Amino acid sequence: MSILSNFVKEFKTAYAKKEEVFEEGLVGEIKKVRAALLDPKFLPSSRLEAILDKQIRRARYPMEVAITGQFSAGKSTFLNALLSRNILPTGITPVTSKVNFINYGEEYKLKITYKSGAEEYHSIENIAAFTDQRQKEMDEIKYLTLYAPMDILKDISFVDTPGLNSQSQHDTETTRKVLRDVGGIIWLTLIDNAGKMSEAEVLDEYMENFKNKSLCVLNQKDKFTPEQVETTTQYIKERFSKYFAQVTPISAKMALKARALEQDILITTEYNKIVEEFKKDLRENDVEDLHFFDAKFKHYKDEINRIKNSDASDNTKLIKESNIQEVLDFIENTIRPQAAEAKEFAIKKDLRSFCDILIKEYETIIGVFNSLSDILKSSEEEILTGFDNIHKTYSKELFTIYNALGAIMEKMANETYKNIKKQKAYRYEEKSSFLSKDKYERIEYETYWIDSDNVYKSLFYDDQTIDKMFKRTIRDLKQVQIDSDEAFRNVYRVLKHKVQRWQEPYELIKKHREISSDSEFSITRHFAAKAYENILRNYHRAILENISALKKKFAYFNGALSYSYIQTTQATIAHFEQQIADSIALYEKEPRKFPIYHPREDEILTKLKANFGFEKIEDFLTSKRNYLFKIIKYSKEQYLDINAKQIEFVQSKRSQYLQKIEDLESIKASI
Repeated sequence: MSILSNFVKEFKTAYAKKEEVFEEGLVGEIKKVRAALLDPKFLPSSRLEAILDKQIRRARYPMEVAITGQFSAGKSTFLNALLSRNILPTGITPVTSKVNFINYGEEYKLKITYKSGAEEYHSIENIAAFTDQRQKEMDEIKYLTLYAPMDILKDISFVDTPGLNSQSQHDTETTRKVLRDVGGIIWLTLIDNAGKMSEAEVLDEYMENFKNKSLCVLNQKDKFTPEQVETTTQYIKERFSKYFAQVTPISAKMALKARALEQDILITTEYNKIVEEFKKDLRENDVEDLHFFDAKFKHYKDEINRIKNSDASDNTKLIKESNIQEVLDFIENTIRPQAAEAKEFAIKKDLRSFCDILIKEYETIIGVFNSLSDILKSSEEEILTGFDNIHKTYSKELFTIYNALGAIMEKMANETYKNIKKQKAYRYEEKSSFLSKDKYERIEYETYWIDSDNVYKSLFYDDQTIDKMFKRTIRDLKQVQIDSDEAFRNVYRVLKHKVQRWQEPYELIKKHREISSDSEFSITRHFAAKAYENILRNYHRAILENISALKKKFAYFNGALSYSYIQTTQATIAHFEQQIADSIALYEKEPRKFPIYHPREDEILTKLKANFGFEKIEDFLTSKRNYLFKIIKYSKEQYLDINAKQIEFVQSKRSQYLQKIEDLESIKASI
């Protein structure tokens, strides 16, 4: 018992489905949705998996803050001040010709992403060669990504954009798209240019919808008196209130100088320097211990102590005068909360849109099965009418054949009747007078005989009238069989052609969106391509079965007609000859009681039909429930049964996708 218990326990441990636990927060929610949408029952595409993974990266990605404005406003200098290092090149013309993403990285490096999709890495010192729009080679570059080991970049990704009045219209459009997507915007303008008509026009065109996440920074405040700065700031606040949540005057130049000398920055710089030197020495020297680095490490500690003990009051004053802290506070207190909320909203909106896309694609597939189901349902009346028309059309033709056979029977009966001839016969009757010498009296009377030779000669030998009439009837019957066979096939073809017209577009159906399931549409295409096997085969088999049954009956009937009608006539004549003979025998015994039998024409016709099996022929050809009627009735019942099952089969396919839609709606509702 313990062995069985251990087996069950091990089986559950190995195979029991464990409920996945997801972390708290946005990333956990995305992972939960990802697991649900990538459930194998949806046959998910690799593209869906990739885009869901992208949402996880997007959730983890730092908020983006775009730096924009008109050219020569000092955007690159301002960014250098935020980063505390002269990383980005500066110039008189609009140097930043490409979008520069400034992200956190373990080391300084520059990634170039080309329009072709190719990527290459360079030293950060080479950035100027890839940002100057005066260089023609820049046309092939899509964007740049600058990586730097700075703590501020762990939480914020800066986007340095081409100016909205750049020399390139493409650059301007690129900037417009960036402004829409980022979490926050810093509009940088020179304090002496602020509020000009040209700037107002640009703001009105590009910035009207971004007030809550936008900060206006007036650069180069160090060139003006505090009064001039205050006056300009108030003017801009009033004039551009609909574009910006806040207006802040700064000196990017002073800020860069001050922030580059901040203790944290200097310590980080020394740390990065000593780490690089240590790595370099390890690569270049064959060492057995770390004593080789003692001197450099001592120098590093001395530098750190010097930085920590240095007087930072002048630098603090410079930071305050630059007013850069107000920019950093706006980013932290205004942009960050909004950006986090906007990011969560946007990601969840996208996740719901993914569900909508998948639902829409499943609805497309359901439409395939709905249209097929509609065809099967709407065809019922036409198919049943087709069967009824077969009965209506060929019942008339069979009745015509029946009449032709009746005419043949009547002709044969008439000819037989005409050849019943009289002949003299004698009987002997005992005389009642005892005086007569002869004991018996010979009495003449009339009897009948059938001139069978003349019947055969007239019916079968001279001009083969009956033979021709039978052959014509057999041909007519054969034609009815051929035509009715084709009529049955035509009933099937009605459905076949409708299904084939349905099949044509759907065996080539493709998904409309990249994230949709390739496998689901492949299965749908395969189903449509196999329309005969999946749908039509059962109808076709039923039609062939009914045609076969009808053929067998026609074959039997054809055989009956082909049976020797001469022999049938001979048997009929023999029958009446025997009747006549029997009546003569009775007559001769008791002439006053029994007459000589003379066959009537209707009696001959009745016997001919009986010998010919005409009752079965009549039942086959003319009765209200003749064999054609029975085949048609069975065909209709069989068709309705098959159609109901095929509709149920198609609906079962549809139901599978309806269930998937229901599951997707549930996933969407949970987001």
